[in-house]
Amino acid sequence: MNYKFKDHIGTPIPLSRLWLKRIFDIIFALIGMVILVIAVIIFGPIIKLTSPGSIFYSQKRVGYMGKPIMIHKFRSMRNDAEKNTGAIWAKKDDPRVTKIGHFMRKTRIDELPQFWNILVGDMSLVGPRPERPMLTEEFYEKWPEFPQRLRTIPGLTGWAQINGGYDISPEEKCHLDNYYIDHWSLWFDIKIVFGTIKIIITGNGAR
Repeated sequence: MNYKFKDHIGTPIPLSRLWLKRIFDIIFALIGMVILVIAVIIFGPIIKLTSPGSIFYSQKRVGYMGKPIMIHKFRSMRNDAEKNTGAIWAKKDDPRVTKIGHFMRKTRIDELPQFWNILVGDMSLVGPRPERPMLTEEFYEKWPEFPQRLRTIPGLTGWAQINGGYDISPEEKCHLDNYYIDHWSLWFDIKIVFGTIKIIITGNGAR
């Protein structure tokens, strides 16, 4: 790990404190893998037929204490989405998103492959969303506290996700994620899970 921000992450939440959270994660990940298989059968052909490219999309992100991880998604953008721009912050009504991608993002179906990340321990069901290394570097230059989000295992959903949508700024995201870490409990995770379900049903705030 040679990131500029590596010395500014802060004191981690010890993994020994998170054993109950890990059990919670494994149970949901196993259920999620069944849902993922069904989603592949339904959405895999649609993704292939409506946009050239693969069904899945893998991307390097920054995980717990700066460890690089590879996360997986259903591809929701054009295959050449970053050809002319490089890595940029996703935004509301992003023109790079495909038609089926809009639906998958609104319902968070595009995130289902990350149940595999949860199962192998790279991610948790709840936690700060993992960001790309170059964006984390960029945000660190503007908000030195941004790397403190890495004090815990990144999540499929989080406090920032249920309190903001595509319009949320990196600064707001940083504040919400660090609040979550400082006030973490299993009951807080459960509250976020129910908040995420509400977003999926209503379509409000999904990222």
